Amino acid sequence: MRAVARPSEGKFTHEVTIRQHELTADEPTEEGGEDEGPSPQELLAASLASCTAITMEMYAKRKGWEVGEVTVDVNYEPAQRGSPTRFEMVVTMPKELPEEQREKLMVIAAKCPVHRTLEGEVMFEERVELS
Repeated sequence: MRAVARPSEGKFTHEVTIRQHELTADEPTEEGGEDEGPSPQELLAASLASCTAITMEMYAKRKGWEVGEVTVDVNYEPAQRGSPTRFEMVVTMPKELPEEQREKLMVIAAKCPVHRTLEGEVMFEERVELS
């Protein structure tokens, strides 16, 4: 999987290409950007929310469950001095959904690839290439 960010018009605005998709990332005005798109940290929260929602939907579909509308709301607080990075995730499910299915979907939610990546050990390989 690959994402490429290239500078665009604006102070911190970047165009991000992922496969054939393009999106804009920027910083909010209070951070010196022009708010042309979500910030990179907001995109991280969006990755966790969407991956969790899709993982639960795929599981429910495989099981033949009609779960109705399930929403995933993620709040992300970057690490501050002396405290870790925090993700608060709230999953809203229809009250008619049986408790057994709700519990199983929450187990599956924690197994989404983005959740596992954020939870596990991460390694970085960085290099400079000259153009």
